[in-house]
Order: sequence, then C-alpha cells, then structure tokens
Amino acid sequence: MLRLPTIRSKFPDLAEQAACEQMSYLTFLAELLLTECDDRARRRSERRIKAAAFPRQKALREFDFGANSNIDAAVVHTLATCEWVKKGQSLCLIGDSGTGKSHLLIALGTEAAMAGFRVKYTLATKLVNELVEAADEKQLTKTIARYGRVDPLCIDELGYMELDKHGAELLFQVLTEREEKNSVAIASNEAFDGWTKTFTDPRLCTAIVDRLTFNGTIIETGTDSYRLAQTRAKAEAATT
Repeated sequence: MLRLPTIRSKFPDLAEQAACEQMSYLTFLAELLLTECDDRARRRSERRIKAAAFPRQKALREFDFGANSNIDAAVVHTLATCEWVKKGQSLCLIGDSGTGKSHLLIALGTEAAMAGFRVKYTLATKLVNELVEAADEKQLTKTIARYGRVDPLCIDELGYMELDKHGAELLFQVLTEREEKNSVAIASNEAFDGWTKTFTDPRLCTAIVDRLTFNGTIIETGTDSYRLAQTRAKAEAATT
C-alpha cells in the first residue's frame, strides 16, 4: 500500500545485516528508509534521462580530453555542476564532425537530468519540422510552450542543413521564448560566421547568434576528427 518496492526487496538482507551489526531499532529503520530514498532518487533520474530522448548514452567520464587539446577539461567539469542551467545561460559547442561536440552535448545534458532538471534533446532539423507541422495544425503556441518548459533544451546538428525562412523564424520563436530564462545548448559544425548558410536571412541569423551567445559559454572543439584518428590508429595496428 505504501509503495516501497526497495524496502520490500532489500528487507531480508538489511535485516540480516542489522542483526549481525546489532543495530538499534532506530538505526535499522533509518537504513531501510535511506535505501528506499536513494533508490527512488535513482529511478527519478533514470526517468528524466529517458524523457530527454538522447539518441545514445554518453557519459562525461568517458570523454577523452587528452585526444582533443582544444577542449578545456576544467571548463567542461565546471559546466557539469549545472550552474549555467540554474542561471538560464546558453552553451555553444562549435567544431567539425568527430571532435566531440555531440558527446559533450549529451553528457552535459545527462548531468543536468541527474541534477533534477527537465532536459530535452533534439536535432535542429527535427525541431524545425515539428514546429512547421505544429504551425500547420494551429498547435504552434502549445508546441513552443512545451519546448519553453524544459531546461536545458539541447539542439544538435545546428548548421548541417539550410533552413527556409519560415523554419528559421519558427526556431527563432523558440529561442526568444527561452531567452535569459531557460538554457539552450547547441552543437554546430559551422562557425558563427558561416551560419548564413543555415539562416539565409542575415538579420535573423544575427539575432539568433546574439541570443545563443549572450552570457553564454562557447567551446570550440576544433577541426581534427577524434573518430577518424581512432579509425586510422586501429587500421595501422591491424597491419603491424
């Protein structure tokens, strides 16, 4: 009735431990309740990570900082404390394919979910397509509000494909809804001066860049592909 599944499953082992260690009733009760609370927090964290819709699991501890000297480990670990999320600041990861942008985007998003924030991951083109469909179905306000509630919003692959003016304007509305209130984290293979390829209206492009960079953190991951280097190293090892 009380829905305490962890106590139900762990009770025999904890009771045996309590008997062996001659715990008092109060200590035994505290152990039971702490075990339940810890497991409940873990399940909540798992639900938030699942709700974020990350395409794959990427942990910060798995990131090889030694493979990319452009990325300052101290800056990334500071971001992992999620202070930037609390302050509604933005994060821009800029660099070529294979330099670790998506790994960091997902890993830092995961850290935010574990810290209790509602996180949403999406590809830029997928988000724009959803906004266009919502506009056609007279559901745009509701959709923008839904994306406005998550924190942070992680947008991957921004800059890979050109967006028409209507799609770019809809994306701008989402960013405006979140401006200085909720965090946005983006990963892009284009430097800011190349974003006119994606946002063909120069004024709109400038406005979007301004919103994403104001009081934000910019990490340039460089041009040397870590994945390509790994592939080459494996190929060389196989031939020796």
